[in-house]
Amino acid sequence: MADEEPEKTYTWEGDYERTWEAIKEDEQGSLQATVDDIIHRAKRKRLTDRPVNVRLGMMRHLFLALDMSQAMQIQDLKPDRLTTTVKLLEKFIDEYFDQNPISQIGVLTTSNMRAEKLTELGGNPKRHITALQACKDKPCVKEPSLQNVLELAMSTLRHMPSHASREILIVMGSLTTCDPGNIYNTIKTLKEANIRCSVIGLAAEVRICRKLCEDTNGTYSVILDETHFKELLMEHTTPPPATANTEPSPIKMGFPQHVLNTEKDKTEQPSMCMCHLNSKDDKKLSAVGYFCPQCRSKYCELPIECKVCGLTLVSAPHLARSFHHLFPLDDFVEVQRSDFENEDSLFCQACQSHLTAENVYQCPKCSNLYCLDCELFIHESLHSCPGCASGRPRPSQTEHMEVD
Repeated sequence: MADEEPEKTYTWEGDYERTWEAIKEDEQGSLQATVDDIIHRAKRKRLTDRPVNVRLGMMRHLFLALDMSQAMQIQDLKPDRLTTTVKLLEKFIDEYFDQNPISQIGVLTTSNMRAEKLTELGGNPKRHITALQACKDKPCVKEPSLQNVLELAMSTLRHMPSHASREILIVMGSLTTCDPGNIYNTIKTLKEANIRCSVIGLAAEVRICRKLCEDTNGTYSVILDETHFKELLMEHTTPPPATANTEPSPIKMGFPQHVLNTEKDKTEQPSMCMCHLNSKDDKKLSAVGYFCPQCRSKYCELPIECKVCGLTLVSAPHLARSFHHLFPLDDFVEVQRSDFENEDSLFCQACQSHLTAENVYQCPKCSNLYCLDCELFIHESLHSCPGCASGRPRPSQTEHMEVD
């Protein structure tokens, strides 16, 4: 009688997802294909879950705050937390400027109960990456100060224009913070200044970090491993929804051309750029740079806000590359390969490879088919359907039958 009774399971097994049952070996006995498919589908789910018809903060001013305390020497991430974090932040900065060409980044660090500004807000990724790479040689000392790094970032962000997005992203490895005053007053000031704070924790959830993110409409996450760490960082490359306090207003912009004088043409006198006028960097006088069309002040990088006349200086390609955030590409429809005639001869419109997976992805406008890898690449990086761009819609089922 006991053998005929249905098998009883534990209560916790009812809601537990048995991910190991979805993993299958291929013909060579490898599990990599199944694992890649699971990762890609998770990426696609995050892309499709993004809210639509939401006003975004396109012009972003982001301070990246890095914890440099003793906790960053722990080796749960190989070779240690600091080395892994710097490596991933380098990739994040490149992707950030690729997705947000008219935005700016600044880099801060906190250690020994103090905060330090490595780079000012700017649009040159090489300068920020070079500053981060120098952090590998610096010692990790004592505890961080969350309040000091927030105050340092707020001293710059609070003066940004009201139509811009003001953000702070903190990578926190320590479970403690040593602050000189009441950090709750700082959080209140950040909320009033419309500054969004987000935290990525490397160890465990910390109550004050959760409070900071909730009050400022930011996000708080704790990493599981290095892959998850990279995914959490890349989520911050997408412009966040604009807050209710963000004021919509027309923006006057200047589009300066890069002046590069030759020996025959020396129309500009050598001068210091406004970017490094008060910095300690040893910069030589030069006539090369971007000159503000309104006041003729010189800058060495774009985008930037002119310090003399306040004009926002950008380049036309930067503005054009931000277009996909305003009008994102429609989601492709997941369909069965068996729904089409001659299913064995179907191919991906992008990579031209034969479609062998059970599920394929179809553009709702041109009806062309794509594999999962190309579908993710199109929505994450390309932001344009190759079939729609080429003007070659896929023939319908009836057209195939007429040709045959």
